[in-house]
Amino acid sequence: MPGAASRITLSYLHRFADCAVILLTLQLAIYLYDPASMSVRYWLAGLVAVLGFIATAELTHLYSSWRVYAIRQEIAELTAVYVAVGGMLVVIAFLTKTSDQYSRVVITVWWLLSLTLLVSLRFGVRTVLRVLRSRARNLRTFAIAGAGDLGRRLAERVLGAEWLGLRLIGFYDDLAPVGTQPLAGQPYSIQGDLAALVRLAKGGGAEFVYVALPLTERDKVVELIRELSDTTASVFLVPDVLVSEMMHARWTEIGDMHLVSVFETPFLGVDGWLKRLEDLVLLALILVPALPLMLLIAAGVKLSSPGPVLFKQRRYGLSGKVVEVWKFRTMTVMEDGEQVAQARRGDPRITRLGAFLRRASLDELPQFFNVFQGHMSVVGPRPHAVAHNEQYRRLVPGYMLRHKVKPGITGWAQVNGWRGETDTLEKMRKRIEYDLYYIRNWSIWLDLKIVVLTVLRGFAQSTAY
Repeated sequence: MPGAASRITLSYLHRFADCAVILLTLQLAIYLYDPASMSVRYWLAGLVAVLGFIATAELTHLYSSWRVYAIRQEIAELTAVYVAVGGMLVVIAFLTKTSDQYSRVVITVWWLLSLTLLVSLRFGVRTVLRVLRSRARNLRTFAIAGAGDLGRRLAERVLGAEWLGLRLIGFYDDLAPVGTQPLAGQPYSIQGDLAALVRLAKGGGAEFVYVALPLTERDKVVELIRELSDTTASVFLVPDVLVSEMMHARWTEIGDMHLVSVFETPFLGVDGWLKRLEDLVLLALILVPALPLMLLIAAGVKLSSPGPVLFKQRRYGLSGKVVEVWKFRTMTVMEDGEQVAQARRGDPRITRLGAFLRRASLDELPQFFNVFQGHMSVVGPRPHAVAHNEQYRRLVPGYMLRHKVKPGITGWAQVNGWRGETDTLEKMRKRIEYDLYYIRNWSIWLDLKIVVLTVLRGFAQSTAY
């Protein structure tokens, strides 16, 4: 997709520009104040600063999409990252007893100049994005819940900020008739009631939903937030009411109107591509050496019992879209209907080889091909059969929020013991609790931790059968 490719290019150019600023301002500071001190130690300090900056920026999601967040928020996070890197360099110099080898004037000028240019670069990037989005590039859809004063003011600010790249679908309100145009002289109308908005979001028709109902509608807002938790839309709230169960919640604003992000994916902008890059690296490290074992298992499955080698089942993936998940067949049946019975201890459907494969998690190996296809991730919430999703989404609040990310081969719930049969509602609640913790706290380091714990714990769990 051309739009996606341009976003990736811009993102990596942004990283490259930051690194260049840090290194070039160091050389400029040396040239201006102490040309004779140009040496390997300054190059080493610059390299450490670049690596520390990029690593810290990734951990704090500095390069995430800033489409609907204020520039001062980005600058504040940038400054925090830079202060942290400066502190790291001071500690390294102290521990290695090398602080006396560097000019304090050079280091001070370097630090102030580089930070100034990094801030200026952010303003420049915002200007470029403003121009692109004002020309209808990279548009995303949004709907507004509430056609009152709050909703109208919000719409005016969004429509007046074309650089945001947001296209208004319309308003949704229980108290105004369909077809009414809340904005004088504007073609945007009320498309339906709040139930219609929920249906729209469940169908993927709105990427952003802004809840702009007044304080007097508190109960209605809470109910709407609960209903929207069963969708994959990114939800923002004009904070006139109290809400709970927020995911990736943070303050933002459009113009002078303050909003709260309620349900949001951690993989906005470049973070999604970093996650994909991580998957491909792990795929190369795991899949290639695992191929001989997979061929051996495939032969064993084929020879040990009648039926196909692979078991394919429909499960919900990213944004609630149905994907086909592959496993080595471990049962004598191939269930994928409206009723799917979970495997139990001593389940007669499980073959003798299948029992071993399930205990050792080897039946999951074909899912690395699902990762290659882009339908799954190495780490993420485990996908459930469609029948189980439809059952538990009505019983566990926030259940569908686990589909804000791709399903994974292993996950935070699994390495913490919540793997296997969920024969009680409480077990499913605990699994969802750990899944949502993972989504709220995602980082590459957390993914790597889960991979390591999977290797250490994942092959001998008593709950796997």
